[in-house]
Amino acid sequence: MMMESTYTRHREIAWRGGHTSSTSRLIAEESAIALTYNGSTHAVMMGTPADLEDFGVGFSLTEGIIARASEIASIELISNELGMEVRMWLNGDRAATLAARRRAISGPVGCGLCGIESLEQACRAPSRVEGPGLAFHARDLLHAMQALSPLQTLNQHTRSVHAAAFWHPRAGITLVREDVGRHNALDKLAGAIVSEGRSASDGAVLLTSRVSVEMVQKAAMIGAPVIVAVSAPTALAIRTADEAGITLLAIARDDGYGVFTHPRRVLLPEEAAPRVGC
Repeated sequence: MMMESTYTRHREIAWRGGHTSSTSRLIAEESAIALTYNGSTHAVMMGTPADLEDFGVGFSLTEGIIARASEIASIELISNELGMEVRMWLNGDRAATLAARRRAISGPVGCGLCGIESLEQACRAPSRVEGPGLAFHARDLLHAMQALSPLQTLNQHTRSVHAAAFWHPRAGITLVREDVGRHNALDKLAGAIVSEGRSASDGAVLLTSRVSVEMVQKAAMIGAPVIVAVSAPTALAIRTADEAGITLLAIARDDGYGVFTHPRRVLLPEEAAPRVGC
């Protein structure tokens, strides 16, 4: 759901081509978003104040706080002069588990590991993604990425936000979520998928950002077998995708992309397929 508060107009003195002009520009909003569970703050993130219920559910899922959306008994959005609060109440067992591992996170946009207390938490083993028989045509995945840009409503206005989308081979792009933070956009997408009772196991997650390890970990938590991103992955992201069984495609441009892990899910044209022994 798009909200008017996701962007505002600001005056700008533009200097381009050696000439100065007075103009204005639509700028993406950025707000403090507190995620609270059973009355206690667990994380404070900076993000776009839209689709916050999806954000709460998705963050809870990808961070391993819940295993399914139904474990959140209730969710409420509270606004004040400092930002937004996503107030969630967990069912008994999940509340007790969270209390045992309580930690606080406070960090800037794009910081996906703020507040992690140990190297083991940062480098946790990813969830294993199944579906070995799944395969998509190479050009279909390319066309999916090309179709994403016109669907980025907020970015069309501001040119400053990331998107995460879900693509299905028969239905096309079915969900798009945007945020100034790439991790937040993926969390919002994860929340939308599980809240609508969908599965991520028969399609691909599309990202307009680089692929870092935590992006792969989050995709693995929702069982996404394929990730396609416009920017390059990190080496740790590649190793993690390989371990998780995820097919990782990156550096997606108009003329193609690179396949870094589990290429069996990408049906490449015969002339592009690697030769035996190469």
